[in-house]
Parts: sequence; structure tokens; C-alpha cells
Amino acid sequence: MKIVFEDIKRLAGSSFRILVNPKLNDFYYWHFHPEFELTFIEAPHGTRRVGNHVGEFEGSDLVFIGSNIPHLNFDYGIRTEYQKVVLQIKEDFFKNDFVTTPELSAIYQLFENSKKAICFNGTTREMVGKRLKKIHLLPNFEQFIEVLSLFQMLATSDERTFLHEEAFENFYNNKEQSRLKVVYKFIENNFQRNITIEEMGTLTHLSKAAFCRYFKKMTRLTFTEFLNQYRIEQAKRLLKEDKNVTETCFECGFESLSYFNRIFKKVVGQNPIQFKKI
Repeated sequence: MKIVFEDIKRLAGSSFRILVNPKLNDFYYWHFHPEFELTFIEAPHGTRRVGNHVGEFEGSDLVFIGSNIPHLNFDYGIRTEYQKVVLQIKEDFFKNDFVTTPELSAIYQLFENSKKAICFNGTTREMVGKRLKKIHLLPNFEQFIEVLSLFQMLATSDERTFLHEEAFENFYNNKEQSRLKVVYKFIENNFQRNITIEEMGTLTHLSKAAFCRYFKKMTRLTFTEFLNQYRIEQAKRLLKEDKNVTETCFECGFESLSYFNRIFKKVVGQNPIQFKKI
């Protein structure tokens, strides 16, 4: 469950990048990047994780995510057929005279509102999604015009919901990111055994209390909650590989089968046996 800074390489001469059906459903990719991102996905069911928001979607989802807001790939865990289009726009898309162009004022406000992350529904989601699936077929200039047209549609739509009440603040500066990398790497290598807060404090050169405050600020989770979620992700993989529940419990670092079952149900929404049968 480590967060990754994604370095996006754009095509030469383009303000954005279009990804059609990037298959990441087996990869837990919790990441952030300076670019704005519009994601459309069609799937029977999925989970949306953006910033500190977690929500479910059915049928399709359309979300506009602001610069540097951490998010999980929307297709993670999907086992059915699905389609996904991701449009990533460089962070300096609006600058200089572009900002003061009257005809673009609604789009500029949309980009400002994306700091709270925006989920679109209804006819807006259906129409924009349909056009996004075809946008990669257009020549560069026509793509640019179509992008502006789509954002104008989103900017003037009232079929939307903000995923955060306030602009999401990303706390991941370089120093803190480096410290988190150390923590995440340690969890990756040691999640199968007991890990104590004291041990994490020593690792990060913080007192026990300071580490707990730091970690909660950075991840919106306590260390125990985070570790449990990471272990459950590993447990899901092992169960799908036909490990039995008891083996999975202890291989993922849980010391009690009853506690494992309780945490699994809390995180996944069903017990391990039910999940294994899917």
C-alpha cells in the first residue's frame, strides 16, 4: 500500500496524455502526480479511492482529480471485463493569458474545484465517457478541441459531487516522502511478523508518540489500521492462490484467526471464506 510519485511522460507537442484500457487491476497502485486526471471506467462494480475518500461505483464512474491528490487505480481488484480511459493534463495547462480568457472561465473554475476531486454522474457521465473512449482516434489538434469541449461540458454540469468538503492537502513533500518510503519498504519486507510502534519510531528516528502523529497526518490512518489493510491485501492475493484461511492468516502476520476474520470482514465487506468462493 505504498504511495508512489508517478512521473508522467507526455508525447512531444501535447498538453496531455491519453491512456486507453491500461490494465492495472492486479496492481495496487496508490500514487500521485502534478498532472490533473480525468478517469472514466465502465465495470459492473468497483471501488473509488481518492485522497481520504473511499466509495463504491456500479456500471461506470467518471472522476476529475486535482494535481497531487493521491489515488488508487480505479480498476484495482476488478475481475470482470472492463473499459477504462485516463486523460492526464499537465499542471500548467492554465497559465498566463489562458487564465484570463473569458470563454475559458468556467473550465478554469472546474480545475480549481478539482482540488476537492469531483465525481460526475447521470447524463454527463454517460456522454463524456462515450466521447472519451473515442478521443485517442482523433488527430492532435482535434484532440485538443475535443478536450476543451469535454471540460466545458463538465464545467457547466450540475450532475456532480465533491469527494472532499475542502481542497485536499497533500502532505507529501520530498522529506516526508523519503521517510514514508522507508516505512513502506520495511512493511513490505516484514509484514509477516509482529511489528511494533517502538520499532517504527526507531526506524524513523522519532519517538513513539511523534511517529504516531506523523503517520496519522500523512496517511489519514493509524499505523495499525494501515498495516492491517496492507496485510489484508496480501491475504486476498493468497486466498485467490488457493491458500486456506488459516494458512493465509498466519502467513500475513496475524496472530489470531478470530482477529484476522474480524479485520478481513471490516476491510473487504465479507469474511475470508465468502471472498475465496467468488
